[in-house]
Amino acid sequence: MSETDAPTADAQAAPPPGHAFVIDVLHVRGQQLRVGRQDGAGGGVPLLLFNGIGGNIELLEPLARWMPQREVITFDIPGVGHSPMPSWPYRLQGIAKLAASVLDQYGHERADVLGISWGGGAAQQFARSHAARCRRLILCATATGMLMVPSHPKVALKMATPRRFMSKTYARQVSGDIYGGDYRRRPELAGEHFKHIKWQSRLGYYLQIAAMAGWTSVHWLHRLQQPTLIMAGAHDPLVPLVNAKLMNVLIPHSRLEVFDCGHLFLLTRPERSARVINQFLDQP
Repeated sequence: MSETDAPTADAQAAPPPGHAFVIDVLHVRGQQLRVGRQDGAGGGVPLLLFNGIGGNIELLEPLARWMPQREVITFDIPGVGHSPMPSWPYRLQGIAKLAASVLDQYGHERADVLGISWGGGAAQQFARSHAARCRRLILCATATGMLMVPSHPKVALKMATPRRFMSKTYARQVSGDIYGGDYRRRPELAGEHFKHIKWQSRLGYYLQIAAMAGWTSVHWLHRLQQPTLIMAGAHDPLVPLVNAKLMNVLIPHSRLEVFDCGHLFLLTRPERSARVINQFLDQP
């Protein structure tokens, strides 16, 4: 286990200019998906991103801009952002199948896979269901689903509603309690980061919650063979650090990187996060 010390957010750093993603609209498995793709200049295996709950493509664009040499692919989950509502409720296995179809559309046999928070569950499921298509796995601020060390009930109740995406004032009030780290010292970060959220509906948010209901990876993580990087915030009230340590024990070829931050270190520490990710993906 290693720890990345970063006492302040990357407020003074400037990523490469311009938008990272070119937006495509794909029709896969009977579902229309809004997909963001950064072409990348370095070639090689693409990086497939699974976003957190309620998050659309633009939320992770600042991270992608710190990796301009890498092809990055992500998509709005059905019912989130600009992807239309699905015809039926879905499970994480269904999201993994959609992701595999997106890779097919771009002609990729396999990808490196990163998931943050809710998307960490989808990333784990992809690594299991499509093992041959997942070269390396990165799990950020996430856990093993239903069987995990939970957050405080007050934090969980605030996460149960999408209100923070609907009200900037409410987001400032609760962001420190939910995300910890820099959001406790600088609640205005919620407005800065959540400006990328394209709010669609409560139903889309609750479908994501329902997709995780009863799901857990704790009984099969030991079977994953992909080299795995686990990234966690030392001061994360939503997904306590002990969950990352548990996954580090369960996943055979894994290592843990701890940031001196809260839940959303990919947003508050994008340059440092990109550096750690690139080092992991580029190693022999």
